Amino acid sequence: MEINKTGIWGEVYAARYLRDNGYRIITSNYRSRLGEIDIIAQKDKNICFVEVKTRGEKTIAEPMEAVDSAKQSRIIATAGLFIKAYEYKLQPRFDVCEVRLDNKYEVTSLNYIENAYEG
Repeated sequence: MEINKTGIWGEVYAARYLRDNGYRIITSNYRSRLGEIDIIAQKDKNICFVEVKTRGEKTIAEPMEAVDSAKQSRIIATAGLFIKAYEYKLQPRFDVCEVRLDNKYEVTSLNYIENAYEG
C-alpha cells in the first residue's frame, strides 16, 4: 500500500461516514500557518474538527496513537484560526476517525471517536 493513497482513501471513507451520519462537511484539508485539519464538519450545534488516521489492516499500533499531544495542539490552534476567520458561533469539538484498509484500499474497519480530546 502506498502511504499517500492510504491517507487519501481514509479521508474519502471518513467523509462518506460523516455525510451518512448527518454531518455537513464545511471543508477538507484546511491549512493554516499553524497546521492542517483533515475535515471540518457541522452537526447540530457543533463544529467538528476531524483528524483522520488511516492504517493498513496488519499494523499493530492503533491509529489514534498517532494523535499525540503535539498534534492535538496544532489542530486546536488551527481550529482557533478557522473559527476566528469565519466567525462560527458553534461549539467546537475535536474528533478522530480511525480507518483501517485492506491491500485493495477497501475499509476493513472504521471507528469514529467523538470528543477524542479537549480543545
